[in-house]
Amino acid sequence: MKIGFIGLGNVGGKLSGSLLRNGHDLTVYDLNGDLVQGFVARGAKPGESPAQLMRDSEVVITCLPSPAASDAVMMQMLPEVGPGKIWLEMSTTDAGEIRRLAEMVEARGGTAVDCPVSGGCHRADTGNIAIFAGCPRETFEQVLPLLTTMGRRVLHTGETGSASVLKVITNYLATANLLSCCEALVTAKAAGMDLATAYEAIKISSGTSFVHETESQVILNGSRDISFTMDLVKKDIGLFQKIADEAGVPLELSPLLISIFDDGIARYGERELSPNIIRRLEDATGLDIRAPGFPAQMTDDEPEEPGYEVRPAAH
Repeated sequence: MKIGFIGLGNVGGKLSGSLLRNGHDLTVYDLNGDLVQGFVARGAKPGESPAQLMRDSEVVITCLPSPAASDAVMMQMLPEVGPGKIWLEMSTTDAGEIRRLAEMVEARGGTAVDCPVSGGCHRADTGNIAIFAGCPRETFEQVLPLLTTMGRRVLHTGETGSASVLKVITNYLATANLLSCCEALVTAKAAGMDLATAYEAIKISSGTSFVHETESQVILNGSRDISFTMDLVKKDIGLFQKIADEAGVPLELSPLLISIFDDGIARYGERELSPNIIRRLEDATGLDIRAPGFPAQMTDDEPEEPGYEVRPAAH
């Protein structure tokens, strides 16, 4: 199967790396030519344009930073879409937008799958990330072998757009957890606690979480590097707020999260690493929230394993 991959950034570069590592015939495209050449050196073919990738591939995968970017790429690919062509959208995007683009693909006889990922860049790098897939069941079974190459736990979420809704919900929860971890660590320091001890106390307690066990580590290291930036957080939590507004849900925490990241972006810039939102509290208190012995970046210590479908217990 000939696969085209568009978007070789922090997440896309790792997902496409899993395809290449597992022997797939891969052609790649990115506006950053250096990223493309890095993949060519590892055995991939360079793509000329999104249109060329769609024309010459059976499956084209996109992993892009915004709904606008996905739209721009699809407008280039759409004339080359026809029967037998499959588009996998792995970006974090707006559910209404993925439905709109999917309808265009399907109107030309192609197949569209809404399949964002969750679990961090370190798990994307080893093929152990989770993947949500919104599409008809028949389509899901057709693309499952590809999804289980890029990810370990794959969940069929229902119709097109459902995966994007759930991805935005999970990113909202991760953001809320990040901010609570920042407040917990700064308060621990202000109360005279040893931060390494505080980290372990949270880790072995009911207060632990995936975010604490990953992002708190790079916060304490001082690198704050999870390959994710404040503008992307704002995009994701804004998409969550949009879903709630359209559904008539009167949220209270979500607007506060948005205002905190608006302030962080105003202070430190939209491309600042997202865990550095803790700097707002460091600046306010004069405290340095670092401790020795923590890694600068997260790595996945689980071996790469074959992926599989996750089925809800109620089903």
